[in-house]
Amino acid sequence: MSAYPVSTTLHREWAADLTPDRLYALLKLRIAVFVVEQECLYQELDGRDLEPTTRHFWIARDRNEPLAYLRLLEDAGGRFRIGRVCTATSARGTGLSRRLMEAALAEIGDRQSVLEAQVQVADLYSAFGFHPEGEPYLEDGIPHVTMRR
Repeated sequence: MSAYPVSTTLHREWAADLTPDRLYALLKLRIAVFVVEQECLYQELDGRDLEPTTRHFWIARDRNEPLAYLRLLEDAGGRFRIGRVCTATSARGTGLSRRLMEAALAEIGDRQSVLEAQVQVADLYSAFGFHPEGEPYLEDGIPHVTMRR
């Protein structure tokens, strides 16, 4: 029996392939989690969502309702950066973030990757071979730690 909701599908698209409606739905989920729920006033739209090498991963009940999301960036030197990992409140605890990480890491393979983890969920990333680098720090009032794989 799968730990994931039966009626969900994992999607992956390059930035250039996202329709305006799809991008809007993904950004709406990110803003609902990071800005509204976590009460962090920050510039969510950082200019990297539409870079040619950016990949967007999400899980949805249908193509219009994302339940979980992850953004994969390719930095200079071929290093990958995983970020904006989030799950809608209604879908938490069902393994969707884990499923997104599995998909992103399958694409990255053994190449170097980094992420900025909220300390409260660092164990999720440790399970995928990420190790803390440096001391925890506050970002927008939330403890974070840089993790590398």
